[in-house]
Amino acid sequence: MSNKLIYLDHAATTKLDKNVLDEMMPYLTYKYGNASSLYSIGRESKQAVDNARKQVANILNCSPKEIYFTAGGSESDNLAIKGIAYSNRKKGNHIITSKIEHPAVLNTCRRLEKEGFEVTYLDVDNEGLILLEELKNAIKDNTILISIMFANNEIGTIQDIKAIGNIAKQKGIYFHTDAVQAIGNVRIDVQKLNIDALSMSAHKFYGPKGVGALYVKKGIMFDSVINGGHQENGKRAGTENVAGIVGLGKAIEMVYEDFDKYNMHLLNLRNKYIEDVEKRILYCRLNGHRTNRLPGNANFSFERIEGESLLLMLDIKGICASSGSACTSGSLEPSHVLTAIGLERKFAQGSLRITFGKENTVNDVDYVVESLVEIIERLRNMSQLHEK
Repeated sequence: MSNKLIYLDHAATTKLDKNVLDEMMPYLTYKYGNASSLYSIGRESKQAVDNARKQVANILNCSPKEIYFTAGGSESDNLAIKGIAYSNRKKGNHIITSKIEHPAVLNTCRRLEKEGFEVTYLDVDNEGLILLEELKNAIKDNTILISIMFANNEIGTIQDIKAIGNIAKQKGIYFHTDAVQAIGNVRIDVQKLNIDALSMSAHKFYGPKGVGALYVKKGIMFDSVINGGHQENGKRAGTENVAGIVGLGKAIEMVYEDFDKYNMHLLNLRNKYIEDVEKRILYCRLNGHRTNRLPGNANFSFERIEGESLLLMLDIKGICASSGSACTSGSLEPSHVLTAIGLERKFAQGSLRITFGKENTVNDVDYVVESLVEIIERLRNMSQLHEK
């Protein structure tokens, strides 16, 4: 096992920034008041929560009153989709989403199907983009919600959110987007993009785990999915995670303060990695849109390679990455995203997602590519011996 550690799985989670932790520490120690309490240390916590609400609203160009804090991206997706669906059931019961959404969206929609809602799952092209004409054709008189992710967590493809928002607005349909991967990597103005609801999670942009936020446009009715107290304007019961909320606010403020420099750094690393891999490794395929993708994301599939073996051998070399495949019941099955973009099984099973972060360097790219060349050659040689 190597003593080296190169972390290249920032789409899964990011390292908590020290400045964010410093901002949180008082609320983990001596500023411990419950934000719903009326005495001074409670009011102090409430003020901190309100400040974080303003920090998020400033980034999205919305009102702080349109921001609701949650336990993360999955809860935000559930609250947006179920909340809007339940509240607008008298208007209709049809929802449109895509086949490459995060499980937090897909499984929420499947749950709603069991409750009598109808869901259309749009196909995507071989780069992971929905076809706008298919979206228009899928709209019915009883369509109440469109939920399409801003950027895909596996292949990094960024959807034409503005066009989708325009279609939804023209038809009088609510538009939700899971922007968990996009926050920090894309500038987002919910008004210009006609977004009615948007989900995010702090740990994807150097904030703490276990806290997220949901934007819902003023005037849109949505039901609570967690019953209890009056917190978050009655939409999300439970004592506020003050320290986490403070961390989310600080983290989103910091990542956008340094937006251009940060994302250019990611883009340079990603482009070098893609160029070097394609130059040095045969029988590989870049998954997702080549240019219209998240700046730090590079997802490759390698023919005659098993993703799990590749990950384990990279781990021995101190490289943390992710595969586009998941091990299910002892057999490696291609991810739903790779299947949706039409990837052949021989490629889909050998998928590797690299997602860069602010601490990664050009030397990291060189080391990873050298390691990949060696490991893939070894695995393919082993595969040939096995076939014989």
